Amino acid sequence: MSDLEFVWHPSPNCGPRRDGLTPQLIVLHYTAMQSAAAAIERLCDPQVEVSAHYVIATNGQVTQLVADDQRAWHAGAGEWLGQGDINSRSIGIELDNAGNHPFPEPQMAALEHLMDRLMQKWGIGPEGVIGHSDMAPGRKGDPGPHFDWARLARRNLAVCAQGETPKEVTEASFRTCAQAAGFTADVPFETLLNATRLRFAPWRSGPLHPLDYRLGRHSMG
Repeated sequence: MSDLEFVWHPSPNCGPRRDGLTPQLIVLHYTAMQSAAAAIERLCDPQVEVSAHYVIATNGQVTQLVADDQRAWHAGAGEWLGQGDINSRSIGIELDNAGNHPFPEPQMAALEHLMDRLMQKWGIGPEGVIGHSDMAPGRKGDPGPHFDWARLARRNLAVCAQGETPKEVTEASFRTCAQAAGFTADVPFETLLNATRLRFAPWRSGPLHPLDYRLGRHSMG
């Protein structure tokens, strides 16, 4: 894909970023709706009070709803690396997907192109790319178990599953590891474990495993 064409469809659901913040994160979502058009209609409905900066359809069409320098209302409650108001710190990208099937190639290619452009524009490294489920464990599950995080990591658009496995596997040491990786929300252990697995190993189940400590390396700002 040599270039990326945008459809501009402004949403009223936005405002200035607070406290002089600029984008430090990219948060990925799935729409969980019947179509991209239905998602765009909802994200532009002033009664609903939600929005995102971009929506990417399954055919790869990119619709921009909110300017990059404005605060879209996509992340809601949650935190990352101990910091809240993720809306003021991030750019939100919605992918047309119900959450129960893979993301098609045209959509993934458009996402990669868009992310590369945004990351260069705002100086966001791969460690600044997270899922909605990362910052809101238990409350949100998108972009879900079918999203190909490993593909983004291979293209240096997200962190890969890496890190040292411990000699002693305990809930306390895992929580410390997860918090250092960015998962700082105060949630029950099982919720935390499920959120990290959803991101790095959606195929894994059962008790805490040494490989669960491979959470990548994150930072913000």
